[in-house]
Amino acid sequence: MTSSSTAFVFLPSVLAKRIKQFHKLTMARDRNRSQLEQTAFHFRYRLGEYALHGFVNFLSWAPDWIVRSFVSVMSRVTFLLFWQYRARMHANVTAALGSEIPDEAERKAIVRRAWRNFALGVLDTTKILHYSKQQVIARIEFSGEEHVKRALAKGKGVLALSAHLGGFTVLGPRLAAAGYPFSVVVKHPRDKRFAHAMNEYRANLGVHTISAKPRREAVRGILKALRENRIVMVIADEFKSGDVMINFFGQRCAAPRGPASLALRTGAATLPMFAVRRPDQSFMLTVHPEIEPVHKETLEESVAATTMVYSERLEEEIRRYPDQWNWLGFPRADRLSRAEEARLADIGAHESEDAESLNAKRSTVAVKQL
Repeated sequence: MTSSSTAFVFLPSVLAKRIKQFHKLTMARDRNRSQLEQTAFHFRYRLGEYALHGFVNFLSWAPDWIVRSFVSVMSRVTFLLFWQYRARMHANVTAALGSEIPDEAERKAIVRRAWRNFALGVLDTTKILHYSKQQVIARIEFSGEEHVKRALAKGKGVLALSAHLGGFTVLGPRLAAAGYPFSVVVKHPRDKRFAHAMNEYRANLGVHTISAKPRREAVRGILKALRENRIVMVIADEFKSGDVMINFFGQRCAAPRGPASLALRTGAATLPMFAVRRPDQSFMLTVHPEIEPVHKETLEESVAATTMVYSERLEEEIRRYPDQWNWLGFPRADRLSRAEEARLADIGAHESEDAESLNAKRSTVAVKQL
């Protein structure tokens, strides 16, 4: 979704990325083989589409214990195979929580549990496709509904502020099952047929899809949904290409400006919403009180201040459930975000000393990328 495109994908995202990287590497060897490239492109998506349908259908009759055992085994296998992602997660946990959790064994345990929770999240996302509305309501407890009713009563729509935490993919189906109009912004795969199949799955659960690209169309879709007084989910823990520099867990990150900008421009209420996994593997969906946007002298200052407030709220929730966040959201040390690049370039244009620092940092990034 938004970035929530992980919502209805049956394979771990790391595996999907490896397949995509292999495809790019193969095709880069001979750019003149356009027909072969197109064939490989469609084959990859057809394979994913049929596997997705097959997995969904398999869950309709397979005993629960068999499915969960399979997911548990695959979780352990991928945890061992994709050691680079595991190492990144551990480094991020250490950077963010090292002073609070000095025991390295405990930090590694958080990473293991976070990996397993992600695998279970893929299973839960798929299983919910077979639930009736009554089953969705019965299996996902809902707290804070009064905040939703109060916010929708204003008639300007609701921004559901959330993160890749716990069962974030069941949040929309649960609210839709309760009768609330719900939309989600999704970065579609390039293959239209595969994207359509995923949209159909969401529609069957009462979740309306807004395509994240092209960006202008996405904005129009969000504004239309808010005018219709719908709930629009915004995942705000993507820090790889944001526009507002913030401090998140003590790390310098570039947060997306979209949620704050939408709240300030439209007057839509912002409600933090999180679906947290409980020990019995059920979920508790909690809607928290509205977060008021921060108004400053200029819009840019207001967006920056409001984004910081939103990020602090996400950090607070992640601290409560560190093993239910994926810990891959921090920007990599060998890459600069757009916001950081622009900030450093601006400094470099005015102060020679800082310009040298900018060049040194860029050189370091280039070396690490080689």
